[in-house]
Amino acid sequence: MKWLSIVGIGEDGLAGLGERARQAIAGAEIVFGGERHLELAAAAITGESRSWLSPFSRSVEAVVAERNRRVCVLASGDPFHYGVGATLSRHIDASEMDVIPQVSAFTLAAGRLGWPLAEVVSLSLHGRPLDLIRPHLHNGARILALTSDEHGPAALAQLLNAAGFGISIVTVLEALGGPDERIRSQVAMGFALDDVQTLNVCAVTVVALPGARVLPMAAGRDDGLFEHDGQITKREVRALTLSALAPRRGELLWDIGAGSGSVAIEWMLADPSLKAIAIEADGERVARIGRNAQAFGVPDLRVVEGTAPGALVDLPQPHAVFIGGGGSEPGLVEAAIAALPAGGRLVANAVTTEMEAVLLARHADLGGGLTRIDIARATEIGSMTGWRPAMPITQWVWTKP
Repeated sequence: MKWLSIVGIGEDGLAGLGERARQAIAGAEIVFGGERHLELAAAAITGESRSWLSPFSRSVEAVVAERNRRVCVLASGDPFHYGVGATLSRHIDASEMDVIPQVSAFTLAAGRLGWPLAEVVSLSLHGRPLDLIRPHLHNGARILALTSDEHGPAALAQLLNAAGFGISIVTVLEALGGPDERIRSQVAMGFALDDVQTLNVCAVTVVALPGARVLPMAAGRDDGLFEHDGQITKREVRALTLSALAPRRGELLWDIGAGSGSVAIEWMLADPSLKAIAIEADGERVARIGRNAQAFGVPDLRVVEGTAPGALVDLPQPHAVFIGGGGSEPGLVEAAIAALPAGGRLVANAVTTEMEAVLLARHADLGGGLTRIDIARATEIGSMTGWRPAMPITQWVWTKP
């Protein structure tokens, strides 16, 4: 039974709705929505109006509690494009919903600018960290970003300027589709709009200045992009490690002995659906991991301060585990193996002979792949150039049967 209607509504209110959407609103015993949505649809509402509660999870519970009544939920534009529909669908089956979408803010913005939407990065920064835009800052990129409020565009311009993208063009599109629609553009480093409306989308035409912090798309990013104290999985080894970890959509990684957090960060950069927990015993490094996560645009990286294996207790089950070069603590490898589900992957890198002995023993017992990684870098030797070898790495890769 379709007891729930989810109706997308734009800034033009009822005038932009078809007959089916109007009937869904008028026929509902209860209409949920933001105060702005309820005002826009007020003339069609015949039942009870209920504004969203804070936190929003309370509103979800309130909607679900009315399952036996005719309920309508009002949403901005397309309810399933970063909208309330996506949230409700985690609690209500699609067979119970009648969804009537409107044009999304992203579609409206792309239409106003003449940007092919399929070639544009669309992000919601509404109630989310602005740092999420950082991985997408590449010269020539076009980004549409939904912000939280009237302060969002200025904060975004400040981020762009600080990261070396100060001559990027920031176009603020306000109240799209309504009578108060307005579109204005400014260069990020000179952004000075102070009368922005709360409902806005920012369109960014990215221009990278020399030295801009452009984050490459491949694993094994330059060590210099990370803040570290020398405790970092070096770029070549990191690229091989990420390849061995083989991230797959929606998976969770434990990065044990995370150091700078480079492996966990690059795991998360591989796909927005990936999650990671960085486990690190040193307090200064814990803080450093947090700063790196922010600078790389993965602010949702979870950091746990503590020594493994004790720090692993009560963490959500991982799909993959990485143990860095110093993980020879008694019981650590065994704890990681026990935590993995069938098909889970374990990658462990040994720098010390003690850790290497642990990995050799586990390989003898359980099999898997064993690789020796030797890297040398060209360095100056007086007036000439020679090869300076890095410390060799023994890497054990194992999949739990």
